[in-house]
Amino acid sequence: MSDLRPRRSVLYMPAANERALEKAKAIPADAIIFDLEDAVAPDAKDAARANAVAAASSTEYGNRELTIRCNGLDTPWGRDDLAAAAGSGAAAVVIPKVGSVAYLDEVSAILDAAGAPASMRIWAMVETPTAIFDARAIAAHPRVNVLVMGTNDLARELRAALGTTGRHPLVPHLATALAAAREADKIILDGVYNDVKNLDGFRTECVQGFEMGFDGKTLIHPDQVPVCNDVWAPSEADIENARDLIAAFDEGIAQGKGVVTFNGRMIENLHVANAQRLLAVADAIAALG
Repeated sequence: MSDLRPRRSVLYMPAANERALEKAKAIPADAIIFDLEDAVAPDAKDAARANAVAAASSTEYGNRELTIRCNGLDTPWGRDDLAAAAGSGAAAVVIPKVGSVAYLDEVSAILDAAGAPASMRIWAMVETPTAIFDARAIAAHPRVNVLVMGTNDLARELRAALGTTGRHPLVPHLATALAAAREADKIILDGVYNDVKNLDGFRTECVQGFEMGFDGKTLIHPDQVPVCNDVWAPSEADIENARDLIAAFDEGIAQGKGVVTFNGRMIENLHVANAQRLLAVADAIAALG
């Protein structure tokens, strides 16, 4: 994967809440989504848009990746949101309920018409059955660099019962979107966890997402950030193991060995590639400061 920028923790912040936006400056999330959609009441949409643009264009959020979640084009605010975001300096716009490549093309055209730089990306939310079926085409869109799972809306549309036993009804659909992202060499973020006081349950879901292969997770509360950062970061033991594996492989090849073993297991190029990627991720996390 070419894009190694850390996106372990991606925190939604309601753009209508100025205190929350100020607090976000000190929260160690890898990325922030200034939310103009679900978290904002209709009568606060205009003020939230202005706040989001001001926040994204400021230099007060350090190395965090800043994005703006716009309202859909089927709402009175969607086009104005995109036009405002185009000049905000945000790295990307987060687009809810993406259902087709044509919809992404329309979003991209609006951004271009409003003067958005070519570097501005689209984070496409996968939160409907249609998006699951079209995940490969959505992920392959040239302006999309991140897929974002909208698990709450997806569960509602599927009529899936998510209870205390976890989210097994969603796993096949999460895996479908994940496969689409990997085929297109794009980033994919796991969906939110609603029980913000249950950090043990949250960690369990983070571990599940990490083990499935997600690059990080979207969050709805600052208290979730440290857990998320911990789960998706290589440990010191992981880093040391990766370095030792690469060294053992290089030494074995230099000695002309046909088979190289490390800690009693045969290793080959794919294991070296995984170890090299782990070290690159660790370096990218360290660079965030």
